[in-house]
Amino acid sequence: MEPDLFTAAAEDRQEKDPAGSPLAVRMRPRTLDEVVGQQHLLKPGSPLRRLVGDDGRGGAGGPAGPSSVFLWGPPGIGKTTLAYVVSQATNKRFVELSAITAGVKEVRTVIDGARRASGGYGKETVLFLDEIHRFSKAQQDSLLPAVENRWVTLIAATTENPYFSVISPLLSRSLLLTLEPLTDDDLRGLLRRALTDARGLAGAVTLPADTEAHLLRIAGGDARRALTALEAGAGSALSKGEKEITLRTLEESVDRAAVKYDRDGDQHYDVASALIKSIRGSDVDAALHYLARMIEAGEDPRFIARRLMISASEDIGLADPTALQTAVAAAQAVALIGFPEARITLSQATIALALAPKSNAAYLAIDAALADVRAGQAGAVPLHLRDSHYKGAQKLGHGQGYRYPHDLPGGIAAQQYAPDEVHGKRYYAPTRHGAEARYADVAERVRARLRGAAGEGTTD
Repeated sequence: MEPDLFTAAAEDRQEKDPAGSPLAVRMRPRTLDEVVGQQHLLKPGSPLRRLVGDDGRGGAGGPAGPSSVFLWGPPGIGKTTLAYVVSQATNKRFVELSAITAGVKEVRTVIDGARRASGGYGKETVLFLDEIHRFSKAQQDSLLPAVENRWVTLIAATTENPYFSVISPLLSRSLLLTLEPLTDDDLRGLLRRALTDARGLAGAVTLPADTEAHLLRIAGGDARRALTALEAGAGSALSKGEKEITLRTLEESVDRAAVKYDRDGDQHYDVASALIKSIRGSDVDAALHYLARMIEAGEDPRFIARRLMISASEDIGLADPTALQTAVAAAQAVALIGFPEARITLSQATIALALAPKSNAAYLAIDAALADVRAGQAGAVPLHLRDSHYKGAQKLGHGQGYRYPHDLPGGIAAQQYAPDEVHGKRYYAPTRHGAEARYADVAERVRARLRGAAGEGTTD
């Protein structure tokens, strides 16, 4: 790395007094072999192994040098850690930037420095760019020449789906490495190492099984959160003169688990999708779980209400015609009252929709009709249905032969309504679920009456 004077001073203090650093920092792996989880990315010959050299000392790139890589995964599973290990193990020049604070100027400075280092004394540069999804398109464009010409080897970390947040040219010139969530066994090994390692708690406290289990639940697959909670529990225990982190002590020191949810990233869409799919599947308890996650993470209640309104039409429809009314009423109430009371309204609507009979017939019907229209099956409106209220319309034959349904028994006129191209097609296929059974009966009776028009047949 090439730290400035302030960074160098801070690192010097950490080196002299490691206890002053957070436990999560002190327990960072120093080699790839110490990394917890992600073993699918650390096999011999993998891009990360090649970045540091299989011998751990940063082997030469040669004609098939190491590729730039994107590290994609949720927070706390090792993206920054992997970059840190590369910085420690490689003999390449290592520069770190964060997309939160850096811009095009800083990127160009790094690239210029990399070209000088390469041309002047043959030193390759590895650029670690954290939170790359925060870069604009123009900022990402500034990286293209350096990556394409391998002036730098880029390690870019992101918590958001790169296919949505990173420009295609940059992705196509790099390898995308997906980090997997850490398992409880991964975190358990990390916690036990932190308890005994000299860099960690050095045996100052012990962790009973019940406390360890609760700590794993709190962590939610996040190594940083696990170590932070462990440090808080250990500090609380030691301040009370205890050598064991009891369950009560941990609960006192860690009030609640932070919800693993990013309102601007993948979790926003994944949890919303899970909510709707749980409602569609009639699992009221799962639906309430995902609703609670969205509420606890501070999701916009209007967004949740909009999703419920869509679900009411898409997944329930006429199987329960009151579902849409319930969802719309909930959206109006949410807009008026807001959180925290809106949670009750959203819960009521979610429960009603999850337990309602389901039908996607309305959804399928309009999409089938749209498909025909887009395919060019949109013929002329039959003459007897055309507007006949303007001067000269009758001379064109408009309205001639039209039968007024209100003048007929049952209010149904046996005449052709659809254009010839789609006459007789059935778009609406009602289910027998809930109230839609009544609509199914009505649709069949009406279609039978309409088929009485001059002996015309039907096609399905």
